[in-house]
Amino acid sequence: MKRITILGSTGSIGRSTLDVISRNSSQFKAVALAAGRNVDLLEEQIRAFRPEIVAVADQQTADDLSVRVKDVRILFGPDGINQVAAYESADLVISAIVGSAGLLPTITAVCAGKDIGLANKEALVMAGSIVMQEAKRSGIRIIPVDSEHSAVYQCLEGRKKEEIKKIVLTASGGPFVNREKHELDGITAEDALKHPNWSMGRKISIDSSTLMN
Repeated sequence: MKRITILGSTGSIGRSTLDVISRNSSQFKAVALAAGRNVDLLEEQIRAFRPEIVAVADQQTADDLSVRVKDVRILFGPDGINQVAAYESADLVISAIVGSAGLLPTITAVCAGKDIGLANKEALVMAGSIVMQEAKRSGIRIIPVDSEHSAVYQCLEGRKKEEIKKIVLTASGGPFVNREKHELDGITAEDALKHPNWSMGRKISIDSSTLMN
């Protein structure tokens, strides 16, 4: 059985990972979870999956959670999240903490010799050479698990570089998919935030609309 740590368990990727674990409980077990301040959802996850250790953003959130759940070790803050990232008995760490906050836990997990399921693209954007160097030194695998970088990984998997001439990434168009080119000149930030399919928060929605993401 593969034992899994999820960094960012209450986010979209974290919830999807737990859904996969719940449907394949004979093959996978969630042994450690890290989240922010969504105490209600994290409490549900702890009761459903019985992890051995969890970490949250701050002490207040940890205190609130400790009143609700027992028989689980609760840590908090960057140090607590890093301890979860390096949790000894885990085989695989899903790195799904959004943005720069996910960088240090990802490096911590790599240095601890954990294979990484990487959803946090920012870790490679900010410190790709460091992350990959440490991964090589530790002899671990970094497997893309989210969106475009996973699609590219799947296109390349099992193929020689010379077999691939070009990989094209397309955009959905988001809230602008049915607009003509001349209609794009007067777009505002509020227009870009009205995505028809995803609720990603203001920053990621804007980053996606400009292809910065």
